Amino acid sequence: MKPGIHPEYKRTTITCACGAVYEVGSTKENLRVDVCARCHPFYTGTQRIVDTGGRVDRFRQKYERYRQGQEQAASGAGR
Repeated sequence: MKPGIHPEYKRTTITCACGAVYEVGSTKENLRVDVCARCHPFYTGTQRIVDTGGRVDRFRQKYERYRQGQEQAASGAGR
């Protein structure tokens, strides 16, 4: 490593919104994160759907219309 060009590497704490605290090595000090391995849905197996402005409901309605169209096309093809 060239001297004088690398940032200082030190021990720091990472604090998650769920309350978990991790000590790691980093070039930054005292990081705060929204999700971590303890609370992330992929690792916990729980699914949280955050519905912003009814987007999930609109998607489900759109998909239902698409599915009904597919069923009607399949039933009309046999005539």
